[in-house]
Amino acid sequence: MLPRLLCLALLSVCATSLSSRAASTTERAATPEEISLLNDTLHKVAGDLHRWAYTEHRVLRDSKGKVKSEQIVRYDPSKPFAEQWTPIKIDGKEPSARDQAKFRRRGEDADPERLVSSKRRQPSLGEAIDVNRSAIAEETATHWVFEIPLLKTASERFPSEKFQVQARVKKEGRILENISVLLRASFRAMLVVKVKSGDASLDFAQVDPKFPSTLVAIAGDADWSILFIGSGRSIELKRAELKHVKPYAERFEVKIGTLKAIDF
Repeated sequence: MLPRLLCLALLSVCATSLSSRAASTTERAATPEEISLLNDTLHKVAGDLHRWAYTEHRVLRDSKGKVKSEQIVRYDPSKPFAEQWTPIKIDGKEPSARDQAKFRRRGEDADPERLVSSKRRQPSLGEAIDVNRSAIAEETATHWVFEIPLLKTASERFPSEKFQVQARVKKEGRILENISVLLRASFRAMLVVKVKSGDASLDFAQVDPKFPSTLVAIAGDADWSILFIGSGRSIELKRAELKHVKPYAERFEVKIGTLKAIDF
């Protein structure tokens, strides 16, 4: 039970460091046109994320920097669900039969014909943000930095008063480059986990000018305590060898709802 709580605590606070962000003299309310632009940019990115195949390198470290787990996997949504995730290296070793079975199940669980609609699911970051109330935190000749509040009904994963969310958009081409989330104050998740700090970043890049930008990296760390026992972890995730493909799921005419695809 405890390892699962630790993972949930880390995921709850993944976001970009804003510690170096100075108070901006350009902070102001966003115009209706800017809000429309942000909304359109986020929806285009979210609607295209599931169309990318990539090789993912993920490293999880403890509070002392020691590697706790490392995996290199290939994801290809154009293949049948059971074949979409292919482990390449797990903790520096060739994947075992158990590893292969685990990733096969991961793909199978994404099959719309197997999904259980009644299963309780925590909202993604994209579902928790309130784009229509966004403000301009900073503006330069080349970029907008939007401050995006969270919905007050977001959930225990994203308490609206505890997190600060920002999105950086390049003006030329209306390209999403980064989404960041900063934990403002400590809070309790699942009653027994106290999340005390969190710092991370979701980086996006336009791999092909024909398509919206897509997620290429996540970096972050978290500090929490469980029953007065402190702990912490950091995560680094990088995606390479990206290829735009036609998802196998599209034969079911699956539609991605709103912004739920934007998450970590």
